[in-house]
Amino acid sequence: MEFVDTHCHVHFDSYGLDREAVLADAAAAGVKRVICVGCTLADSEAAINFAAGHDNVWATVGAHPHDGADFLTAKNALADFKRLSAQPKVVAIGEIGLDYFRSTVPMQDQQESFRMQLQAGLETGLPFIFHVREAWDDFWKAVDQHQGITGVVHSFSADEQQLDNALSRGLYVGLNGIMTFTKDESQLAAAKKVPLSRMLLETDAPFLTPKPFRGKVCEPKHVVNTAEFLAELRGESLEQIAEATTRNAVNLFGI
Repeated sequence: MEFVDTHCHVHFDSYGLDREAVLADAAAAGVKRVICVGCTLADSEAAINFAAGHDNVWATVGAHPHDGADFLTAKNALADFKRLSAQPKVVAIGEIGLDYFRSTVPMQDQQESFRMQLQAGLETGLPFIFHVREAWDDFWKAVDQHQGITGVVHSFSADEQQLDNALSRGLYVGLNGIMTFTKDESQLAAAKKVPLSRMLLETDAPFLTPKPFRGKVCEPKHVVNTAEFLAELRGESLEQIAEATTRNAVNLFGI
């Protein structure tokens, strides 16, 4: 069986673990491909540099909604965004989106940054990795103003209504360790209904470590734990989950 961690941040300076050992452990667990996701332009460049040194690692470019104000005020931000997006091994634009949960970045700044990156990202032809938290109405409004968008709603932990909204727009759904410890039954009900043809696995490492490893730094290998949980939750085999999610990752990101 082979798995893909479609969203992690092991390139962070603050990651804290030996990255080479982490990648080796992931491969031993069957996680043979990893995507490092940028959260700022500088962080995106770090992800690109890390990916360049590893055959089984790819990168993305984007400014997280918590970086929205900085993206708007940074000199040459759009030019740098476009330059980085054209680098080898960049397979997506993200993570970008809207996050109104305890955010210090004004909603208006987030929305403007999101629109700018949507427009510039569409020019690249790459898929998007979307971050959405407590901002669904404004998120869908922005997405629906653009045509030709493909991508994934990262760290999906909403209800069936938002699942339907994502699926109706042809988006993939990224599931991670949240599923193993959430107490929100509406999230689990939605996870049960994600079509295998639209599901992706991710860790968001170093965050959101799944059970039974809560309290430890999350690693790409933990994708397998999430897959095992989902297989039991959904009444499917681990092999089915692995095959479908790996195929989806290859199809979306071209890795």
